[in-house]
Amino acid sequence: MKVYVTEDYKAMSRKAANILSAQMILKPNSVLGLATGSSPVGMYHQLIDWYKKGDLDFSEIKTVNLDEYVGLEPTHEQSYRHFMQENLFDHVNINPANTNVPDGLAADPQAECQWYNQVIRSMGGIDIQVLGIGHNGHIGFNEPGQAFEQETHVVDLTERTIQANARFFASADEVPRQAMTMGIKSIMMARKILLVISGEEKAEIVKQAFTGPITPLVPASILQLHPYVTLVGDKAALSKLMEK
Repeated sequence: MKVYVTEDYKAMSRKAANILSAQMILKPNSVLGLATGSSPVGMYHQLIDWYKKGDLDFSEIKTVNLDEYVGLEPTHEQSYRHFMQENLFDHVNINPANTNVPDGLAADPQAECQWYNQVIRSMGGIDIQVLGIGHNGHIGFNEPGQAFEQETHVVDLTERTIQANARFFASADEVPRQAMTMGIKSIMMARKILLVISGEEKAEIVKQAFTGPITPLVPASILQLHPYVTLVGDKAALSKLMEK
């Protein structure tokens, strides 16, 4: 695992954008696995800036997102499809047909998950998967449990995750209780993984995930087994990892 310790969120975002843009330049038709949340926003905005300067081309890029809430329409301001449109897709020359996010309004979420697995396989797999990490160690919406989940599946969100996401909604009651998410197998099959983390509040879980045992109780710990992980974090988030 490569680890880059940056001074702050801005520096973390720029470093992560460097890594993702290098993948795009080396392979213009790359399949990018993308994530939502506060951690990658700065990275996406840096990519937009470089695109506008003529340094990046998204015309052949394909994307698959990690997850989506069950029950939210794509235009809902808290849906992950809306997040991606607002923070990346609407600002670059990517072909909308090449952007993939699970459909939160699918009549049969389980069937939607199976379709999504086929989409990933049909593109030849993911070249680089962007990840964040939750306070409980979840990646995507793979919550702590008794086993590592396999491919894309429907998951019941834990109360901690619901409370963590409540800040984006009018109240915790409005946060969906289920999501569709790529499973651990889907994530681990990506050729490369780019993990972006910021904030002192993530320091303890980062330490557990990368210096503790590999256990489904800390889903991110499985990343210890991936052959090509790059961790980019600010010094606050990586402070306890560096101590170790």
